[in-house]
Amino acid sequence: MGRKRTPGLYKRGDIWHIDKKVFGRRLCESTGTDSLEEAERYVARRLEEIRQTIVYGVRPKRLFREAATKYLLEHQHKASIVSDAYRLKSLDPHIGNMTLDLIHMGTLQAFITARRQQGVKTRTINHGLKVVRQILNLAASEWIDEHGLTWLAHAPKIKLLPETDLRKPYPLSWEEQAKLFAALPNHLAAMALFAVNTGCRDAEICSLRWEWEVPFPELNTSVFIIPSDIVKNRQDRLVVLNQLVAQVIDDQRQKHPTHVFTFRNKPIQRMLNSGWKTARKKVGLAVRVHDLKHTFGRRLRAAGVSYEDRQDLLGHQSGRITTHYCAAELTNLIEAANKVCQPQSSGRLLRLLKSDHCASSSRKSPATDFCGGEK
Repeated sequence: MGRKRTPGLYKRGDIWHIDKKVFGRRLCESTGTDSLEEAERYVARRLEEIRQTIVYGVRPKRLFREAATKYLLEHQHKASIVSDAYRLKSLDPHIGNMTLDLIHMGTLQAFITARRQQGVKTRTINHGLKVVRQILNLAASEWIDEHGLTWLAHAPKIKLLPETDLRKPYPLSWEEQAKLFAALPNHLAAMALFAVNTGCRDAEICSLRWEWEVPFPELNTSVFIIPSDIVKNRQDRLVVLNQLVAQVIDDQRQKHPTHVFTFRNKPIQRMLNSGWKTARKKVGLAVRVHDLKHTFGRRLRAAGVSYEDRQDLLGHQSGRITTHYCAAELTNLIEAANKVCQPQSSGRLLRLLKSDHCASSSRKSPATDFCGGEK
């Protein structure tokens, strides 16, 4: 006759689960194992933890992986939640099975060393450390269990590393811009011209939708208002169109029903793709998409645009409501944005893009010809 298994254990699929009352409370959770012996050891440990907590007020020990899961579930609204999940994935092999009270700069050294050996930049490592610090701070202050205890008694000091290898912004000269844009595929060249004249980020440009366009007939123009859930600072983003951007937008009309920028009739996920990397290698420029935002900001400042107007045009967080402007205020912003146009080289690029679009449109169907041909 086989021995009796621990009361309250049952199998769901291949995994043993607990469902039993302990000190008047229901304990219902997975043991995470398909082994009965391991499941029984898990139950014994959990029962002792609960007894220590209720009888002696001892704080239960929780794994960092459990805290990381709670953090991800509670912060779905964060713009950077996908990035945070990726960082936690890289942290898990090093501290996932550690209890929260054992995590400090000493135990994080294995993670730091491993990431350095992988050639990861210090700033990226610091992003991971920031997530750990935020989780430990929440565990020590806001996360309170059913016994009225915080998950962690005290949060340790997580010190960020000196970013001695930080890559500085690289604003493009007009000559460098012309070389890079000429080497880009046409769909990326149009997006790059939009970026360097609006200061929008990669994600904002790839997500740009026609439904976000707001016409201003009295100014014979329009603006785009990007919703806050797309924007890094979680504020609605006003995008003003200077004369070059207005032409880029007009050339994209009717190509796709929802998205402004597409490739092969599908929205583009990111600009920093193989096409971008091939082009920058070809011209010998280590340029990131974000450098276009820096280029726009530098040119605005060089053109004498005021600090407040630069904030609005770049979508920086400020105390002003940047999506509610009268015609006079918009006129001022459009004039400021037009100060950084260089029609000679950019105009040639626009003509090339437009001629390529006309050629491809005529091959598809005369009904989609936007270049003055048959309608």
